[in-house]
Amino acid sequence: MFSDGYQFLKSVKDREGDAVTNALNETNSAIINTRDKVSGETAVHIVTQRRDALWIRFLTSRGANPNIADKDGVTPLMIAVNLGFFEGVEALLEAGAMVDVTNSTGETPLISAVHRREIPMIRLLLAKGANPDRSDNSGRSARNYAALQTAGSRILAEFEQADKDRKQVSTGPSYGPSR
Repeated sequence: MFSDGYQFLKSVKDREGDAVTNALNETNSAIINTRDKVSGETAVHIVTQRRDALWIRFLTSRGANPNIADKDGVTPLMIAVNLGFFEGVEALLEAGAMVDVTNSTGETPLISAVHRREIPMIRLLLAKGANPDRSDNSGRSARNYAALQTAGSRILAEFEQADKDRKQVSTGPSYGPSR
């Protein structure tokens, strides 16, 4: 006999929507963030890996946490960015995924997008507040990596535009201590 958590994750893997819905209804959704005992993956990891935005939205609407990392420190957002899965990135960010989360090497989703030279993904992450100056464990930021690339000038232009946009938003009256 397998545990409820195992059965739930198996149903998600097998795309058994009725079984998943029944499990969530029977357990008051407590099972939604179950992690695989070996990989540490959740249902959101599984559906992100198969590029299934509909399931991402379904699971997060039922309370799945999009910020749980697997045993390697990888979140569903990192998976979606590494796959170039734009719709998945949008769905995860809409569900509250942390945009500047890091994996075990300190890499952020934005750094991954820069490595992939994914301009639309870079724009989306910047619009959601990604910090182009946050460094990974080697001390390099997305801005640093962009400067090293041949396509870096286009990416750096995106960073400059995001910097300007942030300054425009923060030009209103300021209350409290200043830096």
